[in-house]
Amino acid sequence: MNEINCMECGAVVLAGQDLIMGEILECAECGVELEVVQLAPLVVELAPEIEEDWGE
Repeated sequence: MNEINCMECGAVVLAGQDLIMGEILECAECGVELEVVQLAPLVVELAPEIEEDWGE
């Protein structure tokens, strides 16, 4: 089990061993989404927010 710290609140986020690039992890404390950007060593960044385009 991998442990990382949330970039927003500092809480520990647990992640499995079989992560893939681009996987989204959610912090149980504050709800922010973190995206896996590197596997070895494990690095995450705040996941980009996807906005609705409403057909524009």
